[in-house]
Amino acid sequence: MNETVPMNRPSDRDSPPEDYTRMASLKHWGEPPKSAAAAMMARNVVVDCGWGRLLFGQTFADPKQLAEELKAEAEGCRDVAMYVRDPHVVLSFAPQTLFLDPSHTFRLDLTAPPVASVDLAGIVVRMATAADQRSVHRIYRARQMVPPVRGFCGRVAELDAVDVLVAVDSEDGEVTGVVMGLDHVAAFKDPDNGSSLWSLAVDPQSRKPGVGEALVLSLADHFRKRGRAFMDLSVMHDNEQAIALYRKLGFQQVPVYCLKKKNPINEKLFVGPALDASLNIYARIIIDEARRRGIDVDIEDAEAGLFTLTLGGRAIACRESLSELTTAVAMSRCDDKALTLRLLARAELRVPDQIPADDPDEMQAFLARHGRVVVKPARGEQGRGVFVDLRTDAEVEAAVKEARAVCEQVIVEEFCTGADLRIIVIDSAVVAAAVRRPARIKGDGRHTVAELIEKQSRRRAAATGGESQIPTDAETERCIRDAGFAMDSVLPDGQALAVRKTANLHTGGTIHDVTPRLHPALAEAAVKGARVLNIPVVGFDFLVADVGGPDYVIIEANERPGLANHEPQPTAERFVDLLFPNTRAPAESIDTSTHA
Repeated sequence: MNETVPMNRPSDRDSPPEDYTRMASLKHWGEPPKSAAAAMMARNVVVDCGWGRLLFGQTFADPKQLAEELKAEAEGCRDVAMYVRDPHVVLSFAPQTLFLDPSHTFRLDLTAPPVASVDLAGIVVRMATAADQRSVHRIYRARQMVPPVRGFCGRVAELDAVDVLVAVDSEDGEVTGVVMGLDHVAAFKDPDNGSSLWSLAVDPQSRKPGVGEALVLSLADHFRKRGRAFMDLSVMHDNEQAIALYRKLGFQQVPVYCLKKKNPINEKLFVGPALDASLNIYARIIIDEARRRGIDVDIEDAEAGLFTLTLGGRAIACRESLSELTTAVAMSRCDDKALTLRLLARAELRVPDQIPADDPDEMQAFLARHGRVVVKPARGEQGRGVFVDLRTDAEVEAAVKEARAVCEQVIVEEFCTGADLRIIVIDSAVVAAAVRRPARIKGDGRHTVAELIEKQSRRRAAATGGESQIPTDAETERCIRDAGFAMDSVLPDGQALAVRKTANLHTGGTIHDVTPRLHPALAEAAVKGARVLNIPVVGFDFLVADVGGPDYVIIEANERPGLANHEPQPTAERFVDLLFPNTRAPAESIDTSTHA
């Protein structure tokens, strides 16, 4: 595996990268191609990729041996057999264990001039190091992909056949994307002189456009400089957005087949279509976890996120994370925001000052006392009707009118500064903590504010299954106007602009896991609050100066918190544990670490 392979290519490697009869990577039927280079190819080659093994099918002469090797996949890994010759024959040796992956393979000709150049505006692409392990782990978990094993990023430099590139935001130094490349010549003296791209992932909270494209083109350039003839990649057949990007970059589809083992990680690929494609991500994450445990799912209304989980004689109805275990009284304690804060204040938990928006004189005096206020409906969710950082009587009056369209009872609340922190408590334990940041755009000197919002909103929707989009409403226009711009203004290159004051995910905000950094005082306040409200599942909204410090105020409690977008924290797992304790994994098998 670690043998150094010459970079010069013999004449029988001069086939074009789509020669279906002479190339071992493409001739997937009958006898393999015969050549001097093919005779030098290593046999039965398996490469450890950290997340699982890559089995190069063209190096296996015996289909039964390839099937047996794939069946030997380790628990928690995701092995892939690629370039499989006669895949139907391999499947015949383990039809109940293996399946044909429903992905397309695309190939980029590295001997041709690049179709597109790498745009690295605001991004630095470099080789991964050991220091990147935690960030890489976080991004893969956020994308529900298997992360590499602990320490893998530190060992990559020692591997001849494997490279890992990361994209780094040049502004804050955060890793925003990762991709893995395999050099086929280094791996098994590939007679086709090929390479391949694997495990491309971009942080769903990244505001930078083009991170994935930059990683693809950078890896292609890396292999081009090594003298490789092509770079392959595998993409799900229904991922139209990715396929369109790859075609734009010059990739062409090729007939390559891939086999995998049936396991919980791959379940979506071999069990058929989802129960109901119209389920939102907050219901789907719970349903997927329940199905993995063999719990029966009956969807009552997909649009509303209503479903019933049944195991044996126990059946529990849910609406996303709100279940029958939450009583009507507990729900009412959260539903009325004024009542919530009164109850928490009586328990000596810190909350902001607030009054009902009933008396104009009282509201004026309240504004004069605090200088900056928030107007919100007493009942409501997803940030609807919430207006933040109001400083004039006219703004307050207009906001109250808008908020009454959501709920007749409206609250005027003291405006508190700090990071917007969501803490999820399930069964009297903190499961996840995440900082939420308001929607923000960045200028390029060419596009208007409206165009940048539309582009950013499209990216957020794609990253969150349509749940996060920036509304172009009066509140967005107010935020833009307060910053000295208009919707038709061309934002200067590099200038950042917050277009919402609230950090709600549904209005384009982003969410960033901070569970490992959470101060014990904040965790204790959240658990105490859940007990005060007597509620088994709750999401508290805190404002904090620092997630690593003890200071806070609690501004809301949500009886139906979204459990998605909190990766790598096991929110859905702990929720299903609460509902069906007998399906809980043994304590010794639960990974409670927050880093890799």
